[in-house]
Amino acid sequence: MRITRRANERGLTELRWLRSRHTFSFGEYFDPAYVAFRSLRVFNEDVVDPGQGFGSHPHKDMEILTYVISGHLRHEDNLGNRSVLGPGHAQAMTAGRGLTHSEFNASNHEPVHFLQVWITPQTSGLTPAYSRWQPAKRQAEPLVLLASPDGAHGSLRVWQDAKVYLGKLQAGRACNYVLEAGRGLWTHCVDGQICVDGISLASGDGLGLDGSEGVRLVGESDALFLLLDLL
Repeated sequence: MRITRRANERGLTELRWLRSRHTFSFGEYFDPAYVAFRSLRVFNEDVVDPGQGFGSHPHKDMEILTYVISGHLRHEDNLGNRSVLGPGHAQAMTAGRGLTHSEFNASNHEPVHFLQVWITPQTSGLTPAYSRWQPAKRQAEPLVLLASPDGAHGSLRVWQDAKVYLGKLQAGRACNYVLEAGRGLWTHCVDGQICVDGISLASGDGLGLDGSEGVRLVGESDALFLLLDLL
């Protein structure tokens, strides 16, 4: 099974200070054809104006990943964490039995552009937690583990049988990914253009695959993408 989600078909929320695209149903946007993909519940692409952001608000029983594409995002939560994420940086929150946080543009001059990825945890009522991740200066491998169930290789830990990779391919370069039986793969093109299993994806496009043993990814231009391996 294949699910192709084109950038311009996603849901849209526009406020005075926010432009948000929703791959799956979120908030007031609902599409019964796009509610979730396996444990992947939310995939939002947000652009927040300078000095603006999401005020303090609660979450419960969700694994929430944030990846900053450009600009700087300021995070604060009721666990006492205070941080500013720059381009290419990421964070993970285990909302568990309850966590309150805010996310604001740390700049008064430029917008911040980031992705929010929500994954349903295996267990409810977990202890709330927060962690940060930043890449090495150079990404030598085409796929770098960003999040995993055990925090392997310095990745962010998520309480679900899911692995999230940050992918980079130069134009004309390729890599293969082996998907185990019974699992699904979601690929989101962040920037540039890639071909996934014969399907071309441009910035903002997503593709879900079920039941593929081997997936070939080819950079049709220099490309940045997220790849999620989900039970």
